[in-house]
Amino acid sequence: MPNKSSVSSSELSLLSVPAFWPMAMARALVTAGSELYVKNLKFVEEEIKIHEELRPQLATPNRVRLDLRTMSLRDYGEPGGTPTLVDAPFAGHTAMIADYHRGQSLVQTLLDNGIGHVALTDWKSAGSDMKDLDIDNYLAEILVAIDDLGGRVNLVGLCQGGWTSAMIAARFPDKVNALVLAGSPIDTDAGNGAIKRMAHESPLSFYEELVTLGGGLMKGKFMLQGWKNMSPIEHYALDQIDLYEHIDDSAYVSKLETFESWYENPIDLPGRWYLQVIHQLFQENRLVKGEFVGLGRILDLHDITCPTYLLAGETDAITTPEQVLRTAMYLGTRTDRVVSQTVPGGHIGLFMGARTLKEHWPNVARWIAVQ
Repeated sequence: MPNKSSVSSSELSLLSVPAFWPMAMARALVTAGSELYVKNLKFVEEEIKIHEELRPQLATPNRVRLDLRTMSLRDYGEPGGTPTLVDAPFAGHTAMIADYHRGQSLVQTLLDNGIGHVALTDWKSAGSDMKDLDIDNYLAEILVAIDDLGGRVNLVGLCQGGWTSAMIAARFPDKVNALVLAGSPIDTDAGNGAIKRMAHESPLSFYEELVTLGGGLMKGKFMLQGWKNMSPIEHYALDQIDLYEHIDDSAYVSKLETFESWYENPIDLPGRWYLQVIHQLFQENRLVKGEFVGLGRILDLHDITCPTYLLAGETDAITTPEQVLRTAMYLGTRTDRVVSQTVPGGHIGLFMGARTLKEHWPNVARWIAVQ
């Protein structure tokens, strides 16, 4: 296990400041001391190796429709009608967030409530040969997926998948029949969330150093360590005590194993893409301002005219409700074709929470089905 003297001062400064998605790496640990953070890096690396045997598995039977450089396009259900493409977050974890567990699967909820054909963007971890990919590369492969699905889809953007979905709908309005943005940071200047504050408190040079430290990538292990060290006692001690107390509860252990297979196996992000997102979307808010250039053209959210459903978590501290709901101000869609809804709960629960999937997503699915 490394000690303080084995890590450069540059690495220490990087490891003790925020990088949680998309940039906050455990600011809380600054007060606890960077030495603990550095020591835990080795611990996290060892945990990742252990959990490699439990790679995330999607809950619902599916087939790989396309195997692209950035993603595997997963196909569910049966062709017929307008397909619904779920654009999963590309934010350090796999698309399992959309197809998590039996009884806690957004994909299955859609299939059970009037949508016969669902596809999912299963984003791949970036290798060193992908470090220079940018947002355009990812938009282009979403377009390939849409065209392969017939050229027109209902698009459901989750979290970071929301702004890419909005970009597609603005750049190619005819390809999107209906748009759902769930927990999606569109107006990144709205509200007063922690991510907004952090985006403006650290200069771009800090994030550039993080990418340099990752060899041109934003390493998943850095982000995982940051997430854990925001609550180190909970992750390194209480979780183990809790498991011990429930060791005879097979359902509890099964759910814990499922969660850890997802949470403990982060994916890497291309450095160029990561820096572009931080600078142009979170620091400068270019998409909402009509200044972001996507696939050769300036994108204007007013060019989105399809029916749109905006879904926000009431206590979401990652994407505050304002960042989602204020999107309605910028759309070209008629106001009577925009649904804005805030539901109880936080960020992750918005996509995989059993209560939210049972009480709220069926209505979203039925709304999509009649568009």
